[in-house]
Amino acid sequence: MAKLGKRTRAAREAFNGKENLTVAEAVSLIKANANAKFDETVEIAMNLGVDPRHADQMVRGSVTLPNGTGKDVRVAVFARGPKADEAKEAGADIVGAEDLMETIQGGTIDFDRCIATPDMMPIVGRLGKVLGPRNLMPNPKVGTVTMDVADAVKAAKGGQVTFKAEKAGVVHAGVGKVSFDEAKLVENVLAFVDAVSKAKPTGAKGTYMKKVALSSTMGPGVTVDVQSATGN
Repeated sequence: MAKLGKRTRAAREAFNGKENLTVAEAVSLIKANANAKFDETVEIAMNLGVDPRHADQMVRGSVTLPNGTGKDVRVAVFARGPKADEAKEAGADIVGAEDLMETIQGGTIDFDRCIATPDMMPIVGRLGKVLGPRNLMPNPKVGTVTMDVADAVKAAKGGQVTFKAEKAGVVHAGVGKVSFDEAKLVENVLAFVDAVSKAKPTGAKGTYMKKVALSSTMGPGVTVDVQSATGN
């Protein structure tokens, strides 16, 4: 424990006084100071100038990271008949209808992404209070309510990340692993920021992208220069 404490203190000292770095500088700093015994996720947090309580200021979308997430994503699909078969063939981990709804209602949520065909939404809708807070509710705006279940499953497995502005206008997501090459992490970060930028809602006023920060799962965070992240 003492050694871990020393490494943690050293990492925090390395971040002292560091702010508004370029994306490349931030990624390099995070990789150099990630000291957990597992492959930490590189996480991005963006503070946006929106109030998600207003429908015209909600930020929601998805992006397929060019280098994937490094995570084994478990996908659940609500579908019947041929569409259920398509989902299974595409690699879905869990496929069902009422039976899947009952499993989730019973407290078992063994998946990271949930997809549904449109005809399944009356069933899925009953799970709003369970899936909604976990950001797992299927939504046509991010491509998780669709008849193209095979493509949706492949996208989820291939590095697609969904995002949604939470309270205070914060968007948070994992954009790769610290074991990734720096260049690949930078690519992923820029792709994610670009997707959030393009998802700017019509009701957003003033400065849209206020702050961007990067961190590893167990490490301290560092702010990134917004212009560096957006290319402006």
